[in-house]
Amino acid sequence: MPSTSHHQSIAAYFLHQVRNRPERPAIHVKRDGQYRSTSWGVLARDVALFAGVFSKLGVGRGDRVLQLSENRYEWIVTDLALQFCRAIHVPVHAPLSPPQVEYQLRHSGASVAIASDAAQAGKLALSDADLLAGTCVLTYDASDILVGGACPQTKTMAQYAETLEPTAIPDLLTDELDDIMPEAVATIIYTSGTTGEPKGVMLSNENLRSNASMTAQVFGEMPNDLRLSFLPLSHIFARTCDLYTWVVTGSELALAESRDTVVANAQELQPTLLNGVPYFFDRLQRHLESRGQGEVAGSLQRMLGGKMRACCSGGAALHNHTFDFFVAQKVPLLQGYGLTETSPVVSFAPLDCVRRGTAGCALPGVEIRLATDDEILIRGPNVMLGFWRDESATNDVILDGWFHSGDLGRIDSDGFLTITGRKKELIVTATGKNVAPVLIESLICRDPIVEQAMVIGDDRKFLTALIVVNLETLTQELDDSNQFDDSSDTFDLGHPAVMALVARRINDQLTSLAPYEQVGRFTLLEEPFTIEAGHLTPKMSLRRGVIARDFEELINAMYE
Repeated sequence: MPSTSHHQSIAAYFLHQVRNRPERPAIHVKRDGQYRSTSWGVLARDVALFAGVFSKLGVGRGDRVLQLSENRYEWIVTDLALQFCRAIHVPVHAPLSPPQVEYQLRHSGASVAIASDAAQAGKLALSDADLLAGTCVLTYDASDILVGGACPQTKTMAQYAETLEPTAIPDLLTDELDDIMPEAVATIIYTSGTTGEPKGVMLSNENLRSNASMTAQVFGEMPNDLRLSFLPLSHIFARTCDLYTWVVTGSELALAESRDTVVANAQELQPTLLNGVPYFFDRLQRHLESRGQGEVAGSLQRMLGGKMRACCSGGAALHNHTFDFFVAQKVPLLQGYGLTETSPVVSFAPLDCVRRGTAGCALPGVEIRLATDDEILIRGPNVMLGFWRDESATNDVILDGWFHSGDLGRIDSDGFLTITGRKKELIVTATGKNVAPVLIESLICRDPIVEQAMVIGDDRKFLTALIVVNLETLTQELDDSNQFDDSSDTFDLGHPAVMALVARRINDQLTSLAPYEQVGRFTLLEEPFTIEAGHLTPKMSLRRGVIARDFEELINAMYE
């Protein structure tokens, strides 16, 4: 593959591809029921147009632009255009609730906000009027939602573009990019805090460039590869390992219509590369096995279009049985390890160096060592600058140049890293979502009928909870609502009326959170968690491992 060491920014890599292969297909997006290709040259024209719009709106070096959108062509054009404007991209995860979106808009101080459509614009419209007073709001699709703010009305990007004079559209090919500073903030990505509001991870131009180029080099991505992308680009996994490795190598990228159409899109496009989370790969295995094709040679390859040379798993722990299935089907499934704070890739196992159950070896230039308690510490050009407007939190995790990951691991004599657990109280679901259980538990416990709660979901596809109820308050609530007709002195906590009441209360408390932060199922407990039972620390914190062990059957039953 071509060298990945001589360009100093993602924007420089992009211009290299535009200048050297302007007519070659760059990206494939489905429009009007069929995939259509856009060349590097046409993509550059659209990037220049968006850069012109941002410049007209006053966006320049260091300004924050918030983008609230699902994956689409315009997402990528916006990201690249903001790099040429030397601005800071603040991508927001599309499933987030209005209060969560408002927090990120307020905390980032974005002067421009982009919503993909009416549904996302509606979230911005619910924000505080004073907050929006200094923010210009745009959309990609036409919308009748009036958000207000610094612009007199909500316009689409296309409407703004129509007002540009030709001289206002920059000629990207003449940009030498010398003033794109490696150490400057390129993006702020909000990630779940363990106890409260999310923290804004600041990643620099060099963080993104170095991680994308080293990942592409170690993996061996080639210009003739076609990568199918379906993971959210608002997460750093897809952004670096799909979007930026594509730019670095000059290969081809295709956007899946949705996560539900990945297999159908793969059969249309016949891609060679695919990134996913463990839950997705497990679903492929279960699908084939349920149809009696699990042991049929070539069934997985045919399912993925017939030309797949490698799949890569990240975001959560990959089960060995899934890895073994892909090996048996002769479709390599490679594993890596990373975090938002590390841009994200820390370690990776390339095609010629795979070891079952491990997350590979450190990327070139990245150092990994273990603390005395086996916490994974990381140092290298991929480590974030820090948390936006939170120096204290930054100093808590970056000590003497080493980022303290909060994950536990071991490193064998050959340098292969194995993740063994999590030190910090953060759940990573099977779909790769980071969830703060302490926050969810504190919200649930605001309701008077709940005494204690423990949320479960690590490596699972949805959240569950063990709930300790206040029997006196619960009984009174049921009596007052006349929903419980039982003349006995005690009642069954599994009674439908009891479960329905608690379900409503939990849902009410969690309305401000994203769909993946909702509790899908719960089990009610009559006896509380106590220090004497070993379920609480002397400081009254949950001993999650002990509780999970003691209530293993109940927890497993919620996932059956």
